[in-house]
Amino acid sequence: MRVASRHGRSVLVSPDVTLLIDVAEASGGRFGPDPRRVYDDWDEFIAWTGTVDFGQGIPVVLAELGAPSPDPRQVFAIGLNYRDHADESGFDHPTSPPTFTKFVGGFTGPVGDLPLPAATVDWEAELVVVIGRRAHRVGASEAWSHVAGLTVGQDYSERALQLAGPAPQFSLGKSFPGFAPQGPWLVTIDEVADPDDLPIECRVDGEVMQQSSTKQLIFSVPQLIEHLSAVLPLLPGDVVFTGTPAGVGGTRTPPRFLRAGDVVETIIEGIGELRQVCVDAS
Repeated sequence: MRVASRHGRSVLVSPDVTLLIDVAEASGGRFGPDPRRVYDDWDEFIAWTGTVDFGQGIPVVLAELGAPSPDPRQVFAIGLNYRDHADESGFDHPTSPPTFTKFVGGFTGPVGDLPLPAATVDWEAELVVVIGRRAHRVGASEAWSHVAGLTVGQDYSERALQLAGPAPQFSLGKSFPGFAPQGPWLVTIDEVADPDDLPIECRVDGEVMQQSSTKQLIFSVPQLIEHLSAVLPLLPGDVVFTGTPAGVGGTRTPPRFLRAGDVVETIIEGIGELRQVCVDAS
């Protein structure tokens, strides 16, 4: 099953990803229109989706879609979670997941413009997890049962602000408008052949910059859920950015940052694709 948001309303996407239906209208108001209500009632919502008829659906227009969980109560982001990215960044492999946040003001949908606020904006392709059932002190062996589904994400980063001292802080530099595109939809785990081994790729103007698989994560999705939920409850609709593989622009020689006119494509096999066109911020 694929769940998305359109103009701030929860929608279901047909299996062939050509049609969508408005959840609140199709359910007679039982679910939605607020996407968070769908995640809060996830078990009942899943049961209801088996009755849906897409015969009255409208065509999917990617530019109309937003992030699948556009207004989460909590957003977690994990740093240095691929060995090759830790290596290219000059850091030892972490023994626990480095965690920061991306503010919701940076959330946006799968396609559109990416305003560049400075000359040091970088790309980071990421698998994004959306929580479907409250998770508190959940072991890794049970973690997948608390996941609503997976989506594609980008953790765009303005490196100068992110790394400004005396003590670098990540969250503001990663939260400019448009810096957290996600989508095009959330794919439930039963639709994914192997959620622990998903090919992930980022291209800039057609050139492959990042190419890896989520099997290369230092801390797998279940391990991340175990770690985070040991500290605080993860709530339905919460979003977890799981980290990026090697190939970011800031570690290249010379560094390669995004410029107006660049087209960034982010692909995770079996889930979907993002596409942003870089423009000067006005």
